Amino acid sequence: MIVAMKLLGNLIWLIFGGLITAIEYVIASFLLMITIIGIPFGFQSLKLAMLALWPFGSKVVDNGSSGCLSVIMNVVWIILGGFCICLTHLFFGILLWITVIGIPFGNQHFKMAKLALSPFGKDIVRQ
Repeated sequence: MIVAMKLLGNLIWLIFGGLITAIEYVIASFLLMITIIGIPFGFQSLKLAMLALWPFGSKVVDNGSSGCLSVIMNVVWIILGGFCICLTHLFFGILLWITVIGIPFGNQHFKMAKLALSPFGKDIVRQ
């Protein structure tokens, strides 16, 4: 029953902005991987794209490496496109919060907006 609910939630999620944000993450990933310096950012963007495709049944946890390097990488990430992706999540979150049915999906977009600003130092765990 729970697996069916997660599947249904993820399928509805794709319609309500999940597919668009996943495509945005993949495009950002390919653009970042053009240079050698951008490869770590591109891989992080691909992880976020997978989360954007299938968020229900996944959990974001701190991996314990929130040191100086993670802070620097998060600042560079915000400059390279994290802010634009965060705005996309905020737009969809506000749009979905207008309806009662869309509130769980809006909440998911707000969680992903926070993650879009600082993805380094976090891991995605499937439940």
